[in-house]
Amino acid sequence: MTRTVLVAGAHGQVGQHVTELLAERGDTARAMVRDPGQTDEVEALGGDPVVADLTEDVADAVEGCDAIIFAAGSGGEDVYGVDRDGAINLIDAAEDAGVDRFVMLSSMGADDPESGPDALEDYLIAKAEADEYLRQSDLQETIVRPGELTTDSGTGTVEVGDDIGLDAGDIPREDVARTLVVALEHDELIGETFELLSGDEPIAEALETIAPR
Repeated sequence: MTRTVLVAGAHGQVGQHVTELLAERGDTARAMVRDPGQTDEVEALGGDPVVADLTEDVADAVEGCDAIIFAAGSGGEDVYGVDRDGAINLIDAAEDAGVDRFVMLSSMGADDPESGPDALEDYLIAKAEADEYLRQSDLQETIVRPGELTTDSGTGTVEVGDDIGLDAGDIPREDVARTLVVALEHDELIGETFELLSGDEPIAEALETIAPR
């Protein structure tokens, strides 16, 4: 069944992969960007561009969507304004619009921000608070927490778990994007939070191991 999926942060490195993957499989990828100058780029990836700012009214962006993949980020410049409050704003708008499914790109270490590097503490706190807000919402959420992101080509194989460890490795952004998209197919992942790194198991098979825990 073809769905309309809002990609928040569609112009980001993970978001571009997500947009392209959704379009390739026949879904409508509503590619949300803040800068009107980015619409041509996401349209070239197969996205249906929509201009909206997470820190402002996003009601028009979410209207008519079946699901949301949150892949936005501030790049460290405004973690509380974008990574936390922007996510919360989108969650509220999704509830108001009757969107059911929400897949959140979070971060490994968000379960214990104080144990991470000092430079990342505010970011991890922001992600943790956004994750918890999503859990308390009425949305059908899945929270994906990857380790360090790289620009390497994806391999299609990953490792998933509850507590892999912040310094245990890294993962290409392309594989993170594939995981976010595949997660939409698995209703058994609703309510699940898991960590993600490069590994040896195909993504779909790895995700199938999570729900029965």
